[in-house]
Amino acid sequence: MIIVERSDPHHPQAKALLKQSHALMQALFPPEDNFYLEIDDLVAPDIHFYTGRIGDDILGTGALRITPHYGEVKSMFVSEAARGKGIADAILRQIIDQARAEGLPVVKLETGDVLHAAHRLYARHGFVECGTFGQYLDVKSSLFMELKL
Repeated sequence: MIIVERSDPHHPQAKALLKQSHALMQALFPPEDNFYLEIDDLVAPDIHFYTGRIGDDILGTGALRITPHYGEVKSMFVSEAARGKGIADAILRQIIDQARAEGLPVVKLETGDVLHAAHRLYARHGFVECGTFGQYLDVKSSLFMELKL
């Protein structure tokens, strides 16, 4: 059974996953096109950080950044060995549920243009492509999506 819960990004297993995610983003995209949050930034009061686990093993991460006008999905990552087990779906459902509980009208995200599995995940949950938002730049390696709540 997958358990999704609010967590501390400094938990050793969560931190290891976040470092794997950051390394992957650094390998795939130039530095100026990486928009991930550092681990210390994920403990800010406007961030709800979640982990997905089976038993005691944390297998995925995700976060909701709350702004005055929208929520933003951040730090979605699942360990390679756990992909396809529903971890990302469970975390994303929790993020969407939290955004609804916060009364947000829309959830937005930025993801890499070559992260096709992520695109499929977001589309399954009703996200559609949109334009840039917030402080993001319109770069060719980014894809922007939103879900109206």
